[in-house]
Amino acid sequence: MTPHVLQAAAATMAAEPKSAEVTDWAGRLGWVVGLLLFITFVYWLMRQGWKWRGSLQSDLPPLPGIPDHPGEARLTLRGRYHGSTTAGQWLDRIVAHGLGLRSRAELTLTDAGIAVVRPGANDFLIPAAALREARLDKGIAGKVLTEGGLLIVTWEHGGKELDSGFRADRAAEHAAWVEAVNSLSSTHHQNQHASTTEGTAR
Repeated sequence: MTPHVLQAAAATMAAEPKSAEVTDWAGRLGWVVGLLLFITFVYWLMRQGWKWRGSLQSDLPPLPGIPDHPGEARLTLRGRYHGSTTAGQWLDRIVAHGLGLRSRAELTLTDAGIAVVRPGANDFLIPAAALREARLDKGIAGKVLTEGGLLIVTWEHGGKELDSGFRADRAAEHAAWVEAVNSLSSTHHQNQHASTTEGTAR
C-alpha cells in the first residue's frame, strides 16, 4: 500500500465521528438508591438509640418550670444550649424531657436559679437549691470547642447530678457567669445549713 493510500485512509478514519460514551444509568441509579437506603438505616439506628436511652432515663422527673416572677435578673446570656450529661461523664448524654435537644437559649440568673428559655424546645428552671457549681470546659457529648469555650453548670435533679453545657454568643461572658453561679450556690447552701443548724438547736 502506497504512502498516499495510507494517508488517505488515516484522514478518512479521523473524519469519522466518534461514538458517544454509553452511560450506565441503571448502575448509577442503583448506587444512589443504595446510598439513600444506607443513610435511612443509619438515621433509623440513631433514632432507636435515642429512644432506648430515653427509656433508660424514664425515672428522671419532669423539669422544674420557670416561675411567673423569678425575681430580679443578676445576669442574662444569649447563646446556645449544647445538651446535658451525667455529671463528670461528658459522653453520657441525657435525652429525657428534651434535655438532649440542642437549641438557641436565653439564660437569666436570679435568686430563684437559672431560667433557661429555649425557642422550639422545653423551657426549664435550674433551681438555686439544685445548683452545685459552674466551670469552664471545652466539651460535652458530641460538641468539642476550644478550652473554656463552654459554660458547664452542674446541678441536681431527681437525685442525679447533671452537667448542662451552654455557649454564649460572646464567650467573654462565661467567666462572670461562673463567678455568679458559684456565689449563688455557696450562699444558698450556707443559708440552708444555718437554717438546719438553728432548727436542730431549737
